[in-house]
Amino acid sequence: MTTPKTEAVEKAAVVSNTRDMSFFLAGKEKPVTEENVVVSRRYVDAEGKVIPFVMKPITTERIEEIEADCYTPVYEGSKKVGEEFDRPRWIARMGIESTVYPNFRDKDLLKSFGAQDPVEVLKKMLSVGGEYAEFMKAAQRINGYMDTFEDLVSEAKN
Repeated sequence: MTTPKTEAVEKAAVVSNTRDMSFFLAGKEKPVTEENVVVSRRYVDAEGKVIPFVMKPITTERIEEIEADCYTPVYEGSKKVGEEFDRPRWIARMGIESTVYPNFRDKDLLKSFGAQDPVEVLKKMLSVGGEYAEFMKAAQRINGYMDTFEDLVSEAKN
């Protein structure tokens, strides 16, 4: 029985029937690029033009560090019984790390929002729910979490 996933795998094999390992040698990958992302229409320049955020992917190692920081211990009484992962905070922090502009760690920005934590600044800055949700989606997409296998196969063909 053929499934969409097996068909996609077969199509991917057709795209490149060579097994030349030189494609995967260090330095052969495309460099990561910055991308302008509009997450809010409320921040505009002097001419009234929307100011996009500038985002770029971060490394797998950095994503893993952020992920490790987003676990909190769970206790029953004084006994630790496990850990809980704060996925929304992980995505927000990944987005903050991926954002080149604005800099959520900027002292003046932190002070203007009365915050110590860049995640607080992000939530206060993007206080309209849809804006915050758009930022969270952009953070995931920029770092490759929204790509489907079929998307990757399609891109490989082109």
